This record gives sequence, C-alpha cells and structure tokens, in this order.
Amino acid sequence: MAKAKHEGPGHLTLAEMKEFAGFSAAAQRYIRRSLDVAFDRKDAIAVWSRDAVEVASIDAQRRFYERLPEIKALVPESAVLHDAEPFLVQLVTVSAFDLGQGRMECFAAYRFLYERLIGADARPWLPAAFCAAASMPHVPPGKRKILLQSISEAAVTATGWSKRPPSFYPEWVDKVDADNSRAI
Repeated sequence: MAKAKHEGPGHLTLAEMKEFAGFSAAAQRYIRRSLDVAFDRKDAIAVWSRDAVEVASIDAQRRFYERLPEIKALVPESAVLHDAEPFLVQLVTVSAFDLGQGRMECFAAYRFLYERLIGADARPWLPAAFCAAASMPHVPPGKRKILLQSISEAAVTATGWSKRPPSFYPEWVDKVDADNSRAI
C-alpha cells in the first residue's frame, strides 16, 4: 500500500527551508540581508556590513526597497499588458539592483527572495522581470549568461502558479559557543 503524501503547512515550510539551504552561502546571506532591509527586521548595517562598501550597498538597497509597497500595490490581477507596465517597470528596476549586486546566481534564489518581498501574486511575473533585469548592461556578460541559463524551461512556460504565500522567512542566527552555551 502506498503511503499518503503529507502536504500540510509544515511540509511546505520544510520544502522552503531545503530550497534555501541549497543556495550558495552568498545567496543565503544576501536573501537574509534583503529581508532585514525590506521589513526593517534589524539594523541591517549593524548586522550585515563588513566594510564601507557594504554600508553603501545597504543604503542603496534601502532606497530601492522604498518602492516595494508601491510595487506590491501594482501587482496586476490579469495578464493585460497595459495593467502590467507600471508594475513591471518598477519590479525590473529593483530586480536589476539586486542582480547587479552579484550575490544571487540563479533564478531560484531570485524567485525565493521576490516571493517574500512582493508576495505570491507576483509569481507569474517573476520570470519576465528576472530575464529583463539579468539582461541589463550593468550585469557583466559572463554573469548575465549564468543568470539567464539558470531559469528553467518549466519556469518560463508554466501555465499556472500557486497562490500560497511563502511561510519561511530566513533570518540571521547568532553563533552559539557550544562549550559555554552563549551567543558569540
């Protein structure tokens, strides 16, 4: 007898955790940082900056992410191009910033982040925004190639997308000294 597949919320959260664990360390770090910046969860500069370049990057990211509430409000309810234009222009601009940071090396990491930044309703639009942003001239040609090759045919040709909101939002975790059981 075949076992019934458990597809409850815990199973889906675990799948999201496994997906996140499969991303590079740089992508994981950037996603956590981005969520802190977007949702003002922590002082992103204090937690994530290691030098003046990262301080400047986080400041720039904050300015770009100020657009996120407007982008969320503009998510089209239909596939009518006229309705999509204001949304896509803003989404591609913010996406181009994130991809230009060079830390997300694949569509899956981008999708993971943007499902959390904008919500499940944005899923149908993410392949188009990713391809447009990855094709921008500020992205080095070799990086452009890697990014564009990372998007699967299934992602580009999907006939439908889940409306289920993401449930796992990764955060910074302090290291714990096992000998002394205290945070480092």
